[in-house]
Amino acid sequence: MNPTRRTVLLAGAGAATALLPSWQAAAAPKAGASAPYASYWYPDSLSSGSPGTGITWRSLKAWRAADDADLAFNAASVPLAARFTPAPANPTARAGRARIQSLVSFGPTASNPSQGSSTADYYALTHWAYIDELVFWGGSSGEGLILAPNAPIVDAAHRHGVTVLGNIFLPPVAYGGQLQWTRDLVQKDAAGRYPLAAQLVAVAEAYGFDGWFVNAETGGGNAALGADMLGFMRELKSLARAKGQRVTWYDSMTVNGSVSWQGALNSQNQPFFEAADDMFVDFRWTAGSLASSGQRADQLGRSRYELWAGVDVEANGWNKSVNWDAMVPTGSAHVVSVGFYRPEWTRNHLPEGRTPGDFHAADDRFWTGRSLDPSKPDGADSWRAPAVSVADRSTVTSVPFASVFNTGHGLRWYEDGKVTSQTPWNHLGLQDRLPSRRWVVRTEGERPLVTFDFADAWRGGSSVLVDGALDEPATVDLYATRLPVTGDTVVELTHRVDAGTVSVELAVATAEPGTPGGTPPYTYLPVDSAGGWQTVTVPLTGLTGTVRSLGVRLTATEGPVRWRLGALAVRGGQTAAPAAPAGLRITGATGGDLRFAWNATPGDVRHYTLHRLLPDGTRRFLGGTCQRAYFVGGLRPEQGEQAARFEVRAVGELYTSSAPVTVSHTW
Repeated sequence: MNPTRRTVLLAGAGAATALLPSWQAAAAPKAGASAPYASYWYPDSLSSGSPGTGITWRSLKAWRAADDADLAFNAASVPLAARFTPAPANPTARAGRARIQSLVSFGPTASNPSQGSSTADYYALTHWAYIDELVFWGGSSGEGLILAPNAPIVDAAHRHGVTVLGNIFLPPVAYGGQLQWTRDLVQKDAAGRYPLAAQLVAVAEAYGFDGWFVNAETGGGNAALGADMLGFMRELKSLARAKGQRVTWYDSMTVNGSVSWQGALNSQNQPFFEAADDMFVDFRWTAGSLASSGQRADQLGRSRYELWAGVDVEANGWNKSVNWDAMVPTGSAHVVSVGFYRPEWTRNHLPEGRTPGDFHAADDRFWTGRSLDPSKPDGADSWRAPAVSVADRSTVTSVPFASVFNTGHGLRWYEDGKVTSQTPWNHLGLQDRLPSRRWVVRTEGERPLVTFDFADAWRGGSSVLVDGALDEPATVDLYATRLPVTGDTVVELTHRVDAGTVSVELAVATAEPGTPGGTPPYTYLPVDSAGGWQTVTVPLTGLTGTVRSLGVRLTATEGPVRWRLGALAVRGGQTAAPAAPAGLRITGATGGDLRFAWNATPGDVRHYTLHRLLPDGTRRFLGGTCQRAYFVGGLRPEQGEQAARFEVRAVGELYTSSAPVTVSHTW
């Protein structure tokens, strides 16, 4: 963004190697093992001097997928899911109008782990239902300028139907920017083509993300450089579109090659907008400039909602003073879309010692608003949360469907209600498709607290906790769905009563509410309740058509109540586990640092889990991933073992696990 307001940026990176067939790998000696990180590059020429500790300087022009030693760890595997828009949660949330773009720095440019890490303190974004496009923000003059998103973020976003863009950051001179890097990016070959445009498209295809955000802020250019940048953008968009990728332009460089932030779509940047799919309008916009920008987009035959009006929340979050009516007025058509810059403030502003629960409370406040219920916005709240203006979306459209309400981080790892690892962790690729409206509670009495809770779980790291007096029945909306009902369709709930006595019913609606914000026409089906975790199967007997909403109704017979939902699944006759993976091998070892790889399991696989088999017969969870490679560091012999034993299992959509495949490592 502009140099008067920028902080030095962080984010992304990777590396990878194609997996050898198992017969070939078995014959090859093990290489050393190092931790894989998300990838980052300079366009061509590198910075002067030497890289700092932990930084690797790379040229994008020299990149080749076949030489990318960490590609197996960094390539996303979840395809982009289709989304639908249910009846809006409130009368002011509109479908098909303003969209939300989110520019997020998930970590440093260098040494950003490819597959999560051993801390729960992470920006585990869960409000995907309001977001259309995520930019993997970052880059710096001393590390690299072009960032490929790491696989967990792409996999989580794709599961919720959100596109993810890598970032191209050509910094202002005040932040170490060199005009040579801009010239490197837009260089032409002998045929007049732009070789780095092709490289960028090849990287996005190999890594499995959706395109690029181009942010050219290095001043000193001239009209010739502006023309070259425009030619580069046109070729990048053409090549990207052929691969189903997207390109967003940031309002910085103008057609004359200089950097001058316009805060509008106007004659100075219109050609770049036309050469891109979207444009992020710089923060200096006004109500008038956004109105004229929308009109100009209309005149070009483009959607005005392809303009993202920048809202800088890095420093103040929901305390930021914003002219919301200039973008998303409540009483008339939206003017343009909204581009949030650095909403990870919801984590970063919290004090040291923050917990996952602290983070989610803040993040819910940001995305849902002060009421914490998108069906009942607080009209006095100066922060117009996305849920107030933008209709939520869902990707829950096919059976089988299951969720264990895993947010992608946790204090421990649970399997069937038991702890199998005491190590805190984060890995967004393991995140479930989560409830889109958090939290809509329908009650005539005191509203209970509804949260993701990390003190206990059925699987993964979290469960849904309902905690309150429940002086009147309370219905908690969980999922907007489009799930076909057949004669054998059932819903399974895994739940537990921690305090009080409560009657539990499954709420199922096969039609939409009559008005935005209305209650779905639920049918209530009884669910058995007892002490301890239990899984109850509820047939959808008598229901036909399509399940459009799922929730639970709780009625206390003795309170206050603490009730926990650990899992929900919708299935027909499907219960089969996936086939076991094959070819498990250790491809690199350095002391207790190991790289594992295996062959893909045929059929649908949600993710893979890696456990260590200890001499006393217990299994310890080491990690999970959607990829077919995994790194574990810092292992050592335990219980006098001469060799460590490991197993990998494939996990299906219903959380059924395959038989294990094992491998040993001699100390």
